[in-house]
Amino acid sequence: MRAAASDQGVEGGVGVRVAVLANGEWDVDWGRAELALVDYLVCADGGANAAIQSGRLPDALVGDLDSITQESLAICEQAGIEVLRYPRQKDETDLELALARAADIAQPGEDILLYGGTGGRIDHFLGNLALLLGYARQGRRLRLKDPQHEMWVLQGRESIHGEQNKELSLIVLSETAVVTTQGLYYPLDQATLVQHSPRSVSNIFIEEDAVIEVHSGWVLVVLLK
Repeated sequence: MRAAASDQGVEGGVGVRVAVLANGEWDVDWGRAELALVDYLVCADGGANAAIQSGRLPDALVGDLDSITQESLAICEQAGIEVLRYPRQKDETDLELALARAADIAQPGEDILLYGGTGGRIDHFLGNLALLLGYARQGRRLRLKDPQHEMWVLQGRESIHGEQNKELSLIVLSETAVVTTQGLYYPLDQATLVQHSPRSVSNIFIEEDAVIEVHSGWVLVVLLK
Protein backbone atom coordinates (compact mmCIF):
# COMPACT_ATOMS: atom_id res chain seq x y z
CA MET A 1 0.00 0.00 0.00
CA ARG A 2 1.20 3.51 -0.78
CA ALA A 3 0.61 6.47 1.52
CA ALA A 4 -1.39 9.46 0.32
CA ALA A 5 0.84 12.52 0.14
CA SER A 6 1.15 16.12 -0.93
CA ASP A 7 3.98 18.65 -1.03
CA GLN A 8 3.02 19.60 2.54
CA GLY A 9 3.74 16.11 3.84
CA VAL A 10 2.37 12.61 3.94
CA GLU A 11 -1.25 12.45 5.04
CA GLY A 12 -1.26 11.77 8.75
CA GLY A 13 1.05 14.58 9.79
CA VAL A 14 3.84 14.25 12.32
CA GLY A 15 6.19 11.30 12.58
CA VAL A 16 5.96 9.88 9.07
CA ARG A 17 8.89 7.92 7.68
CA VAL A 18 10.06 9.13 4.29
CA ALA A 19 12.72 7.09 2.48
CA VAL A 20 14.68 7.10 -0.74
CA LEU A 21 15.86 3.88 -2.36
CA ALA A 22 18.88 4.24 -4.64
CA ASN A 23 20.22 1.71 -7.15
CA GLY A 24 22.94 0.24 -4.93
CA GLU A 25 23.32 -3.17 -3.36
CA TRP A 26 20.11 -4.56 -1.90
CA ASP A 27 19.14 -7.42 0.39
CA VAL A 28 15.59 -8.39 -0.60
CA ASP A 29 14.52 -9.93 2.72
CA TRP A 30 16.12 -7.23 4.88
CA GLY A 31 14.65 -4.63 2.58
CA ARG A 32 11.17 -6.09 2.82
CA ALA A 33 11.17 -5.60 6.59
CA GLU A 34 12.63 -2.08 6.33
CA LEU A 35 10.26 -0.84 3.63
CA ALA A 36 7.25 -2.14 5.55
CA LEU A 37 7.96 0.66 8.06
CA VAL A 38 8.19 3.41 5.43
CA ASP A 39 5.20 5.70 4.84
CA TYR A 40 6.42 7.34 1.63
CA LEU A 41 9.04 5.83 -0.68
CA VAL A 42 10.87 7.66 -3.44
CA CYS A 43 12.84 5.41 -5.78
CA ALA A 44 15.81 6.75 -7.70
CA ASP A 45 15.58 5.06 -11.11
CA GLY A 46 16.72 1.42 -10.70
CA GLY A 47 15.95 1.56 -6.99
CA ALA A 48 12.40 0.74 -8.08
CA ASN A 49 13.59 -2.71 -9.21
CA ALA A 50 14.78 -3.42 -5.66
CA ALA A 51 11.59 -2.06 -4.08
CA ILE A 52 9.39 -4.25 -6.26
CA GLN A 53 11.54 -7.30 -5.50
CA SER A 54 10.85 -6.64 -1.82
CA GLY A 55 7.11 -6.38 -2.43
CA ARG A 56 6.82 -2.59 -2.17
CA LEU A 57 5.72 -0.16 -4.85
CA PRO A 58 7.32 3.28 -4.77
CA ASP A 59 5.19 6.35 -4.18
CA ALA A 60 7.34 8.30 -6.61
CA LEU A 61 9.86 7.27 -9.26
CA VAL A 62 12.55 9.83 -10.13
CA GLY A 63 15.43 9.88 -12.59
CA ASP A 64 16.39 9.43 -16.22
CA LEU A 65 15.01 5.85 -16.08
CA ASP A 66 17.99 4.23 -17.75
CA SER A 67 18.42 1.53 -15.08
CA ILE A 68 14.86 0.58 -14.19
CA THR A 69 13.69 -2.49 -16.10
CA GLN A 70 10.86 -2.19 -18.57
CA GLU A 71 8.86 -4.62 -16.46
CA SER A 72 9.30 -2.53 -13.32
CA LEU A 73 8.49 0.67 -15.19
CA ALA A 74 5.30 -0.87 -16.57
CA ILE A 75 4.26 -1.93 -13.05
CA CYS A 76 4.80 1.62 -11.77
CA GLU A 77 2.92 3.22 -14.65
CA GLN A 78 0.00 0.80 -14.38
CA ALA A 79 -0.24 1.54 -10.66
CA GLY A 80 -0.46 5.28 -11.35
CA ILE A 81 2.74 6.07 -9.48
CA GLU A 82 4.12 9.57 -9.84
CA VAL A 83 6.96 9.45 -12.39
CA LEU A 84 9.37 12.38 -12.61
CA ARG A 85 11.49 11.73 -15.67
CA TYR A 86 14.65 13.71 -16.46
CA PRO A 87 17.09 13.71 -19.40
CA ARG A 88 20.27 11.63 -19.10
CA GLN A 89 22.44 14.71 -19.64
CA LYS A 90 21.86 16.73 -16.47
CA ASP A 91 23.86 18.28 -13.65
CA GLU A 92 22.20 16.32 -10.83
CA THR A 93 22.40 12.58 -10.21
CA ASP A 94 19.18 10.58 -10.05
CA LEU A 95 19.67 10.26 -6.30
CA GLU A 96 19.99 14.03 -5.87
CA LEU A 97 16.68 14.50 -7.64
CA ALA A 98 15.00 11.75 -5.64
CA LEU A 99 16.23 13.27 -2.38
CA ALA A 100 14.87 16.65 -3.41
CA ARG A 101 11.45 15.06 -3.90
CA ALA A 102 11.71 13.32 -0.51
CA ALA A 103 12.67 16.61 1.14
CA ASP A 104 9.48 18.16 -0.26
CA ILE A 105 7.45 15.38 1.39
CA ALA A 106 9.23 14.93 4.74
CA GLN A 107 8.20 17.05 7.69
CA PRO A 108 10.81 19.58 8.87
CA GLY A 109 13.07 17.97 11.45
CA GLU A 110 12.25 14.41 10.37
CA ASP A 111 15.09 12.18 9.17
CA ILE A 112 15.03 11.00 5.57
CA LEU A 113 16.08 7.37 5.29
CA LEU A 114 18.40 6.42 2.45
CA TYR A 115 18.62 2.82 1.25
CA GLY A 116 20.66 1.33 -1.58
CA GLY A 117 23.34 3.95 -1.12
CA THR A 118 26.24 1.58 -0.41
CA GLY A 119 27.99 -1.20 -2.29
CA GLY A 120 28.86 -1.33 -5.96
CA ARG A 121 30.75 1.67 -7.29
CA ILE A 122 32.93 3.42 -4.72
CA ASP A 123 32.60 6.77 -6.53
CA HIS A 124 28.82 6.61 -6.14
CA PHE A 125 29.17 5.84 -2.44
CA LEU A 126 31.56 8.76 -1.90
CA GLY A 127 29.15 11.00 -3.79
CA ASN A 128 26.37 9.81 -1.48
CA LEU A 129 28.45 10.80 1.54
CA ALA A 130 28.76 14.26 0.01
CA LEU A 131 24.97 14.39 -0.16
CA LEU A 132 24.71 13.45 3.53
CA LEU A 133 27.02 16.33 4.39
CA GLY A 134 25.24 18.76 2.08
CA TYR A 135 21.86 18.04 3.65
CA ALA A 136 23.32 18.26 7.16
CA ARG A 137 24.61 21.74 6.37
CA GLN A 138 21.03 22.64 5.41
CA GLY A 139 19.74 21.35 8.74
CA ARG A 140 18.29 18.12 7.28
CA ARG A 141 19.46 14.65 8.27
CA LEU A 142 19.84 11.77 5.83
CA ARG A 143 20.20 8.42 7.59
CA LEU A 144 21.91 5.92 5.28
CA LYS A 145 21.13 2.28 6.14
CA ASP A 146 22.16 -1.14 4.85
CA PRO A 147 22.18 -4.56 6.57
CA GLN A 148 25.63 -3.94 8.13
CA HIS A 149 25.69 -0.19 8.81
CA GLU A 150 23.74 2.89 9.72
CA MET A 151 25.38 6.27 9.18
CA TRP A 152 24.56 9.94 9.42
CA VAL A 153 26.30 13.30 9.77
CA LEU A 154 26.40 14.86 13.22
CA GLN A 155 27.07 18.32 14.56
CA GLY A 156 25.89 18.90 18.11
CA ARG A 157 25.02 16.43 20.87
CA GLU A 158 23.23 13.11 20.51
CA SER A 159 22.59 9.99 22.58
CA ILE A 160 23.02 6.85 20.47
CA HIS A 161 21.53 3.52 21.47
CA GLY A 162 23.66 0.46 20.81
CA GLU A 163 24.76 -2.78 22.43
CA GLN A 164 27.79 -3.52 24.56
CA ASN A 165 30.82 -4.52 22.45
CA LYS A 166 29.25 -3.23 19.24
CA GLU A 167 31.47 -0.92 17.20
CA LEU A 168 30.96 2.69 16.26
CA SER A 169 33.23 4.84 14.12
CA LEU A 170 33.50 8.60 13.79
CA ILE A 171 34.81 9.92 10.46
CA VAL A 172 35.76 13.60 10.34
CA LEU A 173 34.31 15.28 7.25
CA SER A 174 35.50 18.81 7.95
CA GLU A 175 39.16 19.79 8.20
CA THR A 176 38.95 19.37 11.99
CA ALA A 177 36.26 18.53 14.55
CA VAL A 178 36.19 18.90 18.32
CA VAL A 179 34.47 15.88 19.86
CA THR A 180 33.49 14.56 23.28
CA THR A 181 32.21 11.01 23.83
CA GLN A 182 30.76 9.06 26.74
CA GLY A 183 29.91 5.37 27.00
CA LEU A 184 32.64 4.24 24.58
CA TYR A 185 35.81 2.29 25.35
CA TYR A 186 38.08 5.04 24.00
CA PRO A 187 36.71 8.29 25.46
CA LEU A 188 37.24 11.71 23.95
CA ASP A 189 37.12 14.94 25.94
CA GLN A 190 36.90 17.90 23.60
CA ALA A 191 39.51 16.16 21.47
CA THR A 192 40.49 17.76 18.19
CA LEU A 193 40.14 15.19 15.42
CA VAL A 194 41.55 15.82 11.98
CA GLN A 195 40.28 14.79 8.58
CA HIS A 196 43.49 13.02 7.55
CA SER A 197 43.64 10.70 10.60
CA PRO A 198 41.49 7.60 11.34
CA ARG A 199 41.94 8.00 15.11
CA SER A 200 38.22 7.67 15.89
CA VAL A 201 37.54 4.52 13.86
CA SER A 202 36.33 1.29 15.56
CA ASN A 203 35.38 2.49 19.00
CA ILE A 204 33.31 0.13 21.18
CA PHE A 205 30.15 0.53 23.25
CA ILE A 206 30.78 -0.20 26.92
CA GLU A 207 27.22 0.79 27.81
CA GLU A 208 23.93 0.46 25.94
CA ASP A 209 23.89 4.18 25.20
CA ALA A 210 26.72 6.42 24.13
CA VAL A 211 26.73 10.19 23.97
CA ILE A 212 28.54 11.95 21.14
CA GLU A 213 28.97 15.70 21.13
CA VAL A 214 30.51 17.41 18.13
CA HIS A 215 31.36 20.87 19.46
CA SER A 216 32.60 22.09 16.09
CA GLY A 217 33.03 20.60 12.65
CA TRP A 218 31.15 17.78 10.95
CA VAL A 219 31.45 14.08 11.75
CA LEU A 220 30.06 11.01 10.06
CA VAL A 221 28.72 8.54 12.62
CA VAL A 222 28.96 4.92 11.43
CA LEU A 223 27.05 2.47 13.60
CA LEU A 224 27.90 -1.16 12.85
CA LYS A 225 25.02 -3.61 13.20
